[in-house]
Amino acid sequence: MTRDIALVAFAQTDHRRTTDELSEVEMLMPVLHGVLGSTGLKTADIGFTCSGSSDYLAGRAFSFTLALDGVGAWPPISESHVEMDGAWALYEAWTKLLTGDADTALVYSYGKSSPGSVRDVLTRQLDPYYVAPLWPDSVALAALQAQALIDAGETDEPALAAVAARSRADAAANSHAQLRGSVPQGDYLVQPLRSGDCPPIGDGAAAVILAAGERARDLCERPAWIRGIDHRTEAHSLGVRDLTDSPSARLAAEKAGAFERPLDTAELHAPFTSQEVVLRKALRLGDTVRVNPSGGALAANPMMAAGLIRMGEAAAAIHRGESDRALAHATSGPCLQQNLVAVLEGDPR
Repeated sequence: MTRDIALVAFAQTDHRRTTDELSEVEMLMPVLHGVLGSTGLKTADIGFTCSGSSDYLAGRAFSFTLALDGVGAWPPISESHVEMDGAWALYEAWTKLLTGDADTALVYSYGKSSPGSVRDVLTRQLDPYYVAPLWPDSVALAALQAQALIDAGETDEPALAAVAARSRADAAANSHAQLRGSVPQGDYLVQPLRSGDCPPIGDGAAAVILAAGERARDLCERPAWIRGIDHRTEAHSLGVRDLTDSPSARLAAEKAGAFERPLDTAELHAPFTSQEVVLRKALRLGDTVRVNPSGGALAANPMMAAGLIRMGEAAAAIHRGESDRALAHATSGPCLQQNLVAVLEGDPR
C-alpha cells in the first residue's frame, strides 16, 4: 500500500422492524447528513462515492439510482455501486483512494427486509441447478451448520444461547440496536436454532467516510487506519464445504495482517450464534478479544448494511479510544460463503 487510508466518520439509523412510512431515500438521508456533518464536509468535497444494496430486496431493477437522490444530483459526482453489502463498497472505495484518484470517499448502504420474506429471497443466492430448486431458506441452512458444529463437538445449545445472551446484553448500550437487553431464547425455528439464535429482520442504513493521509487527521481526532483488508470466498456448492470451519475467513484475516499482532476488539458479522463459533476459531480470537461489543448482527441485521456497520462500529471504538487494534468482518451468502476482513488501528496514545 502506498497511502495510509482511514475511516474518519460513521453513522447509522436506529434499526427497526419496519419502516413502512419511509422510502429508501427518506431512511438514508439523515445518515448521509449525519456522517458528512460530523466531519464538516459537503457533498462537493467528496472525491468518490460508492454504495451497496440489493435489487432483490427492493423488488425493482436499478433501485440504487433512486437512492442517489439522498446524495444529491448536483454537482455531478464520481460514483459507483456494488450489488453487495456496503462492506464491499468500502473495499472498492479503499482501492480507489489507493490509486490517488481521490482523497476522500463516502460509502453508504441500506436495506429494507420488512416488505417481503427475506428467508425466501436469500434462496436466490444458491446454486441454481441443485440447491435453489429445493428452496432451503437461510435459517434452515444455518441450522444445518449449527447441527454440524454440535455433532462435531464444537458447541452445544446452551453455549449458543450464551452467545445470544451476551450479544443482546452488550447491545443494551447501543441506542441504534433493534434488540437490546434480555431477549427470550424463544422456540425452535429450525432445530437446533431457536429464535434467539437468529438475527432480527429489520430495516436500516449506514454510512462511513474514508480519507487518505493527512486529510484523515484533519477530519478526525483519532482516525481508524485500515492496515489491511482482504476478501475471500468458499466454494459455491454447500456439499463440498466443511460447514464447521471457514478457510476463507482465516485466509482473509491472514492476508489482512490480523495474526501479526494481538487484537483487542472484533466486530463479527455473524447473523447466527453458530456462526460466531465458526468465526472465533477461524480468526483465532481468544478470550482477551472483545467480540461484538455493539451487540453485532444478533442485535440488528439490516440486509446489505450489517457488514458495513461492523466496519463502522470497529472504527468508532478506535475513534472513542476504546480500542487500539480492531478486526472488522463482513459476510455474504449462505453459511459464511464470502468473507471480508479488515484490520483497523488507531494512532499510538
